[in-house]
Amino acid sequence: MHMVLTASTDVAAAEGAGAIGSLISLILPLGILVLMYFIMIRPEQKRQKQLDAIVSAIEVGDAVVTSGGFYGVVIDIPDDKVIIVEFGNNKNCRIPMKRNHIVEVEKPGQAVDDGKSSEKEDSKDEKKGLFGKKKD
Repeated sequence: MHMVLTASTDVAAAEGAGAIGSLISLILPLGILVLMYFIMIRPEQKRQKQLDAIVSAIEVGDAVVTSGGFYGVVIDIPDDKVIIVEFGNNKNCRIPMKRNHIVEVEKPGQAVDDGKSSEKEDSKDEKKGLFGKKKD
């Protein structure tokens, strides 16, 4: 009789361990999917929203870069899906393009600032001694 009770408790313990193991094997892939969403998909959605906002604000005279890598200037906007872009120095090279093929927009008079020049100016102003400490 004692062997029957021991065998039934061993079976119950094995079933409990199996349930926990199957639960872990279900949670682990779901956790990886959630992690991939926050690392890969969500930032791309934010970037796409920013690009859509920039492209929707294109005006005549803006310098643009196309998805093919061509630089041009917007000279006309006939409707909300198509813009006319002038490429190169030849004023006769005007090509209608869809807005969604624009990947960068630079407004006239807007300088491209990578932040390096201000860091150099700041480092010139501060005199540092040995081990990077400020001199008094």
